[in-house]
Formats: sequence, structure tokens, C-alpha cells
Amino acid sequence: MSKVKFEDLLNAGVHFGHLKRKWNPAMAPYIFEEKKGIHIIDLNKTIAHIDSASAALKQIAKSGKKVLFVATKKQAKDIIATKVSEINMPFVTERWSGGMLTNFQTTRKSIRKMTSIDKMQTDGTWNTLNKRERLFKTRQREKLEKNFGSIADMTRQPAAIFIVDIIKEHIALKEAKRLNIPTFAIVDTNSNPSLVDFPIPANDDASKSISIILDEICGSIKEGLTERKSAKDADAKAAADKKVAAEKKAAAPKEAPAKETPAGEAPATKAPATEEAKEEK
Repeated sequence: MSKVKFEDLLNAGVHFGHLKRKWNPAMAPYIFEEKKGIHIIDLNKTIAHIDSASAALKQIAKSGKKVLFVATKKQAKDIIATKVSEINMPFVTERWSGGMLTNFQTTRKSIRKMTSIDKMQTDGTWNTLNKRERLFKTRQREKLEKNFGSIADMTRQPAAIFIVDIIKEHIALKEAKRLNIPTFAIVDTNSNPSLVDFPIPANDDASKSISIILDEICGSIKEGLTERKSAKDADAKAAADKKVAAEKKAAAPKEAPAKETPAGEAPATKAPATEEAKEEK
């Protein structure tokens, strides 16, 4: 059963699409009706697609891989930054730098440059710079932080990318498709859902709509991370128990093997003490 409720989506305005004249015909299967010149999205289909996307992202998180979130539009950037930070996933809320994925090595160089400036401030090198050099480095650090700070921990290409508004983030979408990275996105009635592997038909302009969908997506990723941690803890406990059992077995005293009696011979018995031996005692 779906966790997200129809009434909650309705109250958040998830069903409001764009004006009819701005629609993309590819969105026809997800449109319920037209009302006062505005297309209304079928929320039952929205729920089904949220569930499908959530299940897939949960498995990705459970496998220990990263999901990159992209939303540079004003209504979404703060929501993304807040909710995605809580699940420790990378995100881009400032301008998408062309080649961020397709030229990932260059992106990593920029992140390393930011790290090297941080190191200068701790190892004493910073004190050897003059005022002008410090100012230059400070401004360079601020620029790098703005563009790459939120993906500093992304040491390799993400296993999936989640986009809010594929029209605005068309460069990010193209790069992900080129690299065969699975794509997840909120698609409004002016978008082409066939460009996305896991489209979620919904209003991508209202902050309430974006927020309620991100709650479900981030919640599923969090579940995947929790299950991964539980599985790792269980494996670690099983390994520890196995090690203790092996150590106990190795430390246990070994019994001397019983001496075999040759066939046909009676087992030796201790001779009874004689009277002389008793007297000597």
C-alpha cells in the first residue's frame, strides 16, 4: 500500500499542471482533465509513479550507491538542500556546470583544489601568503564551494540522478542519458516524460508540491540506508560470534586417544598387591 495519500497531494497542489497551450502531447496519459484552461494531472498515476521511483531509489541506497539530486530553480533549491542533506546524498542547487558528469575527472580536480585550500589554512601555509594572495584564495574557495561544495563527497559518478524540472535542467538530463545513468524526475504537463526512466507526473513549480514528493523520495532512501546498516551490523555480529566460537574450540583441551588392544589379547589388568608388598608398606 502506498505511503503517500491522495488528499495530501491534492492539498499540496500536486495536480495543477500548466496552461493548455503550453502542454506537451507526450503527457496526455497523465492528464485527468482540463479546467479553466489548465491541465489537471491524474493523482492516482502520480501515486503509482512515486511508489515505483521510491522502490527503485531505496534499492540503490541499500546497495551503498549515491543518488545525485539536481534542482536550481528558486522554488526547489532550498527544499533540496535541506531534505537531501539529511540523508547525506550529493546535490546541485546552483548553476549546473557543463560536463559535471561527462567530464567528471575535471570536476574532481576542482573539488581537490577546494580541499587543498582548506589544507593550507591548517598546515601553516596560509600564514606565508601575502594579503593579496589570501584574498584571491578566499574568493576562489567561495566560488568552488558554491558550485561543488554539495558534491565534495561524491568520489565517483552517481548511480542515479533525481531532477526537478527537466526543461530547466536539460543539460544535466542529457549528460545522465549519455552516461546511461538512471534518471528520476518530477515532470510537469509541459515536459516529455519519455526522456526520463522514472517520471513522476506532478506540479514542478509549487514548493509544496516539490516538498511532499521529496519527503517520500528521501524517506525511501533513508529506509534503504537503514536496512543496509542493519544488514552490515548483523553480518559483523555473525562474524564476531563465529570468531569467538573458533577461539573457544581452539582453546578447549584435547582428550588423549584411547590405547587400542591388539586383537586376541585380553586388556592388561593391574595385579593385586601381595602380602609381602603390603608388609613392606
